[in-house]
Amino acid sequence: MIETVVRVGIADMDVVKAPDTIRTSGLGSCVGVVIYDKHSKIAGLAHIMLPDSSLAKGSKQINTAKFADTALRKLVIDLVAMGASRNQLMAKIAGGAQMFHFANQNEQMRIGPRNVDSVKQQLKQLNIPLVAEDTGGNSGRTIEFVPETSILHIRKAYQGNIEI
Repeated sequence: MIETVVRVGIADMDVVKAPDTIRTSGLGSCVGVVIYDKHSKIAGLAHIMLPDSSLAKGSKQINTAKFADTALRKLVIDLVAMGASRNQLMAKIAGGAQMFHFANQNEQMRIGPRNVDSVKQQLKQLNIPLVAEDTGGNSGRTIEFVPETSILHIRKAYQGNIEI
């Protein structure tokens, strides 16, 4: 079988089944959330930009994939529709860096850490265990998840590669 690498853009999400893999780049303050079922070898990836859909004030049409609270619920629905077992789902996350330093570090400027906190809160609400993470710091990341092995490959800018 020929493997395809499915690319997920910023504020986007998708699901794959092995042997395909799934990748996103440009994770700065954004968080890449992989939810997967290692038995069915089905995985989904969401590239979360913001912690909460309430930040889309006044918008009639919101991009579900952009926000932690809406993206993770939709990702679970998509995974189960593809054949993943709801009670076998696990998660790995990466990103949430503090890319810029501001003179007044108010809470609104801490997008990366707020994204990480929101993703963890949503996973807890969805009863999906977080089994590994590489978050924080100030480096951008590119991630690729391999459903066949359940390994998340992470390339960090200026810091090399790791696997979780």
